[in-house]
Amino acid sequence: MQDRFTRNVLWLTTCVGLLMVLWRGLPLIESQFQPTGSGGRTVTARGDLAADENSTIELFEKARDSVVFISTSQLVRDAWTRNVSEVPRGSGSGFIWDDAGHVVTNYHVIRGASQATVRLSDGRDYQAALVGTSPAHDIAVLRIGVGFKRPPPVPVGTSADLKVGQKVFAIGNPFGLDWTLTTGIVSALDRSLPDEAAGQNIEHLIQTDAAINPGNSGGPLLDSAGRLIGINTAIYSPSGASAGIGFSVPVDTVIRVVPQLIGQGRYLRPALGIVVDEQLNLRLSQAFGTRGVYVLRVPKGSAAEQAGLQPLQQAEGGGVIAGDIIVSINGKPVESVAQLAARLDDFRIGDVVNVELRRGKARELLQVPLQPGS
Repeated sequence: MQDRFTRNVLWLTTCVGLLMVLWRGLPLIESQFQPTGSGGRTVTARGDLAADENSTIELFEKARDSVVFISTSQLVRDAWTRNVSEVPRGSGSGFIWDDAGHVVTNYHVIRGASQATVRLSDGRDYQAALVGTSPAHDIAVLRIGVGFKRPPPVPVGTSADLKVGQKVFAIGNPFGLDWTLTTGIVSALDRSLPDEAAGQNIEHLIQTDAAINPGNSGGPLLDSAGRLIGINTAIYSPSGASAGIGFSVPVDTVIRVVPQLIGQGRYLRPALGIVVDEQLNLRLSQAFGTRGVYVLRVPKGSAAEQAGLQPLQQAEGGGVIAGDIIVSINGKPVESVAQLAARLDDFRIGDVVNVELRRGKARELLQVPLQPGS
């Protein structure tokens, strides 16, 4: 009985050993039946690109030469040696505006810089001259002297007819990575963004989810036809990198502001010719319980005086009597000084606007021609 048990154990051990040897040798056995070769592969034919891919490629290739890389520097004087040296300050993007060599970018790209260098897509560098700025719109115009092979101006579109959901394309130089294309859609319209440097809001911004990062500022935002619809100007991001929320100055604003910067070096805002103050306006709104823009003073000879606007008055007892309170411009409500400036900025100097105001308990509607503001 014991001999039979021993024989069974030996037989089982032998079988397990043979199985282990066979298992370990299986890859070697399989390799004898596999085809031999050099390891090379045949490229699989891709076929034609999709229609939307072709259109995106064509858009980039047409627009690329109109986009520029801008690097800025600042002259710094050493406190000990009194020597002046040039220190790199930052970089951004821009685009060719016309055949005269004007380059449009963001004001914050060149703010505080002593010099700016513009690099074209073919690698040529030019020292730029500052033509004009409008901090309120975050727009600046530079000029370069291109004698030959002038880069083409970017085609200009419109922004008033933009729709949320339509495709957009951003070209710029994020983090110094030149001529980068990102795509997305119009996420929202008519956004406002506070600009601490300018001390006021930038209005009517386009919101997009196209990736916009540091260095994209000043570059063009294009529609699917390759037309300029905005200037990429800012992002909302807790980390400083793109979080899918970018903002662009609409091209309708650019079309209105840039010609003035080229012709006059600055932008004259349309104004009613009244004196107002944001902080005082807030206090008066709280004191009188009426929201709007309180007319503090009406200078003589102004458009407001000719239209008959009435200012705040001093009461005999030492208090004040509210004059006219502007509540809307052309039917659009106005509740603050910043909002009034934004409403008027949709017009041009000389345009006549309908000013709805509250005068005492009555409502009045006056027509006021817009004059140059500060």
